[in-house]
Amino acid sequence: MSAAETILDFPFTWDGTQLPTEVAELAPITKVRTIAGAEAWLVSSYELVKQVLEDDNFSLKNTSDPGVPRQYALTIPPEVVNNMGNITGAGLRKAVMKAINPKSPGLQEWMRDHAAELVERMLKHGAPVDVRSMFADPFSEAMHSYLLGIPLEDTPLLAESLPIAFMNSATEIPAARLNWDRDIAYMKERLNDTEGGLIGDLAKLRGTEEYAHVSDEMFATVGVTLFGAGVISTAGFLAMALVTLLTHPEELDQLAAHPEIMPKAVDELLRINLSIGDGLPRLVMEDAVLGGQEVRKGELILVLPEGANFDPKVFPQPHKLDFHRENSSAHFSFGGGSHYCPATALGKKHAEIALTALLEAMPRIRLAVPVEQLVWRTGFMKRLPERLPVMW
Repeated sequence: MSAAETILDFPFTWDGTQLPTEVAELAPITKVRTIAGAEAWLVSSYELVKQVLEDDNFSLKNTSDPGVPRQYALTIPPEVVNNMGNITGAGLRKAVMKAINPKSPGLQEWMRDHAAELVERMLKHGAPVDVRSMFADPFSEAMHSYLLGIPLEDTPLLAESLPIAFMNSATEIPAARLNWDRDIAYMKERLNDTEGGLIGDLAKLRGTEEYAHVSDEMFATVGVTLFGAGVISTAGFLAMALVTLLTHPEELDQLAAHPEIMPKAVDELLRINLSIGDGLPRLVMEDAVLGGQEVRKGELILVLPEGANFDPKVFPQPHKLDFHRENSSAHFSFGGGSHYCPATALGKKHAEIALTALLEAMPRIRLAVPVEQLVWRTGFMKRLPERLPVMW
């Protein structure tokens, strides 16, 4: 059967303990049906993933256009889909890049101190603990509050929105809009009373001649999207890195015994990372040929990073967790091309510091339930265990 005749339902599974069986059987470009019921082309080989991500003929911005095929209903205003492009267009990229620079004075020290506090709280609690709710989530949420310069006690308010904001649904979600409006209103208030962090920096730009064209709505959007996308990405990866380590106890013990290999290990954990459960969307702007398949203007392309990251032509023995793999950093877990995640360095440092703190205090950390008992969130943009009980 040809790729054009095969229509698979996508995404394949929300279980993050192993690569979906369908991935190994995929042609490099395959027709799929999305949650929203639209047809799309799924590209999964390393070569084609790289081509699509680096070719401007395949547009992220236009995936929010009216009437185009969709993966799922939007949970943010359409104009926010190309958020980093909007930030750059408004002249705010420099301020954002400064805020998410892991080499910013004091940031890594703060991260180490806060990670140590959370680990100490878990030790006092005693095993078992849910390492997601007691460590991965609060560490990421607190870090992003610190970057934004907003009070730590306000973090739960913003975090409340995320389980809905990142849902995959065939139909619109009323709660998503309510949360968005509430969070934007909150960030607008912070522009009036915050002096530190990114929000403080943005507040200083308001009303200046150079930024007279930038509305409070845009300034607030920067804060809301940085918190939301940042927390979901970093906390999600940290949780999934722990799933990988907890299901590979020999490699976990190796990393605990040799913390000096942590930066290399984080890249390999990113490569083998299965948190991106759906595809990265792109819209075809002009007819093209992709992997021998003709794709038409207006069609939806979905890029599958986990397909590329497990491509045996690029990563020999791709299912093997190998902290000494030479090309681990060639993965697509941060996307690629012009939309390569600008917070890549921050995301890596966040994971390095978190895992180092955890393994230093709990070198024999293990799952406290059978792996089959892990419950996986469904209808979500990330693969995520609802709870991750551990002991040590």
